[in-house]
Amino acid sequence: MGVILGTAFIVVPILELVLFIYVERWIGLGWLVLGIIITAIAGAFLVRQQGFSVWRRLQADLASGALPGRQLVHGAMVLVGGALLLTPGFLTDALGFALMIPFVREGLRRLGVRLLQPRVVIIE
Repeated sequence: MGVILGTAFIVVPILELVLFIYVERWIGLGWLVLGIIITAIAGAFLVRQQGFSVWRRLQADLASGALPGRQLVHGAMVLVGGALLLTPGFLTDALGFALMIPFVREGLRRLGVRLLQPRVVIIE
């Protein structure tokens, strides 16, 4: 796992830089900066909207006596997506925006359950 993260911390910034250079040559520096600002604003709006939505569902689960595990996972993904949206870059923005979509988060949660189930006890 450490090797994967280490590689990602090296490869992703290089890819982002290459994309920045390519896009800047294609659309110009002004439009590039404007695009970065717009994605940051849109990301902040989506994080707030999805965060409140997850929070309401978490409170509803707690009020009904249900375990809020699913909502906690969704909340963590919204948090990670928000951090990715605050990081300048097209790849990180794409992943961050994807994590703001509820059905994408649910698909990733199910994939995580399937991958982790043989190793740990998962209560749903």
